[in-house]
Amino acid sequence: MRMSKIDAAVSIENVVACGTLNQKIDLNAVKKVHPSVKYRPEQFPGLVFRLRKPKTATLIFSTGKMVCTGAKSERDAKKAVFNVIRELKRSGIVIIGKPELRIVNIVASASLGGMIDLEKAAFTLGRTMYEPEQFPGLIYRMDDPKVVILIFTSGKLVCTGAKTEEDVYRAVEKLNEKLEKDQVIY
Repeated sequence: MRMSKIDAAVSIENVVACGTLNQKIDLNAVKKVHPSVKYRPEQFPGLVFRLRKPKTATLIFSTGKMVCTGAKSERDAKKAVFNVIRELKRSGIVIIGKPELRIVNIVASASLGGMIDLEKAAFTLGRTMYEPEQFPGLIYRMDDPKVVILIFTSGKLVCTGAKTEEDVYRAVEKLNEKLEKDQVIY
């Protein structure tokens, strides 16, 4: 269940999905039929297949492994991978079976709409790292959901490590409730 105050302030910035086609892919053949892809094996072993919609970059390796970055939702990440596979098939690249696909990381930003006392937050939250001389934010490792949240005095957050969008909302909501309860946010 999402709090409407938090819901409006959370923005999914990047969803990373990994997949495998369970087969080898001839990247030179892909480059021949898709000249717009970026493939420089002397610099990087993967091919970069960019899509405009959804705006993503999918790395394809000769092992058949794929990594899609840049999506703004889980749905768009999955859609991008399936669009890339459809484009490969359309151009004559033989793809056998369906890909195995999973979301491996979601990065989101949020604003809690108040100032946060980071010294006090470091003490009350536990599992934190706060060294203002090194980095202006507090690093909080949450166990459930298992995410890392960067917290700034301004009330802005960066949440990373989530595997579902729901985990992002749950983490931000849970953190907000704890900060309010401990009177760390004002």
